[in-house]
Amino acid sequence: MIEVEQLSDPVVRAFVAAVNAGDREALFALLTPTATMSDDGTERDLEDWVDREIFSSDGRMEVESESDDGRSLLVTYTNSTYGAMRTAWRFIVAGDKLSRFETGQA
Repeated sequence: MIEVEQLSDPVVRAFVAAVNAGDREALFALLTPTATMSDDGTERDLEDWVDREIFSSDGRMEVESESDDGRSLLVTYTNSTYGAMRTAWRFIVAGDKLSRFETGQA
């Protein structure tokens, strides 16, 4: 496992830290106003998805590996709805914000 503090990309690092801290305000502060996301290849409403899949279900990310300069992660994602699952995450960074993230089962 890779400790959050050791993740290469500072914006991705802050995203993972916000998820693991249950800090909705910090996570949304990292997103551009027009940020988008997809789950298993399907576009989702970002705010609804984040609230349901992360914050109301105690989501946690344990990073197994990173690539693409820290913008692609292989993660064991755990929440109270689905338990633990291996997921891939890809982030598009725009300056010091995220403009998009994609996740899905790995």
